[in-house]
Amino acid sequence: MRIVVNAAMSADGKLSTREREQIAISGPDDFERVDRLRAESDAVMVGVGTVVADDPSLTVDDPDLRAARQERGDSENPARVVADSRIRTPPNAQILDNRADSYLLVSEAAPGDFVSLMEDSGATVVVAGDDRVDLEAAFEILESQGIDQMMVEGGGELIFSLFESELVDELSVFVGSTIFGGRDAPTLADGDGFVEEFPELTLETVERLDDGVLLQYEVGENS
Repeated sequence: MRIVVNAAMSADGKLSTREREQIAISGPDDFERVDRLRAESDAVMVGVGTVVADDPSLTVDDPDLRAARQERGDSENPARVVADSRIRTPPNAQILDNRADSYLLVSEAAPGDFVSLMEDSGATVVVAGDDRVDLEAAFEILESQGIDQMMVEGGGELIFSLFESELVDELSVFVGSTIFGGRDAPTLADGDGFVEEFPELTLETVERLDDGVLLQYEVGENS
């Protein structure tokens, strides 16, 4: 499976304000690019923190892109995937509506009643890992379901975990022309942070979009 991480951040590397308030960082050109990337992907993934904070739908906005997906034999929207080690997905979250398939990645520690509630809400629950989600094992299950390319839209904890597990193939970052500041504001890769071994990035393209710049990297093994 190919994993493409996509994010927009302020010029000082923040995904949102210290109050976790989502403020538009990019503009219409980048929004269109992100919509195309969603339409080209088999699934779109976020962490449960993003679901709780933003309640995203993770669907394709452009009707022409949805129609093109159907013409090639796919559903209108890519599947939605949520990593939920802390068991916090609300049963009324938009990612559980019937606009696309939904997968919830949980660990063995997830209570049975929570699993049943999520399944009743329309999700396919994938159990992998003991106390936390084993992302590599979960991805193998998703790949067996026909998911060959997955777009990851955040947040910082999930993105760090993916880099830590050496699962990321491509990183696309839109850097906007604003400063958020705040030592507690979420960054592109939060988590514990790297100390000795660091992901190896190769810059492939640089493109000016809206009032910012899009950086696209291929990702190698940690070194």
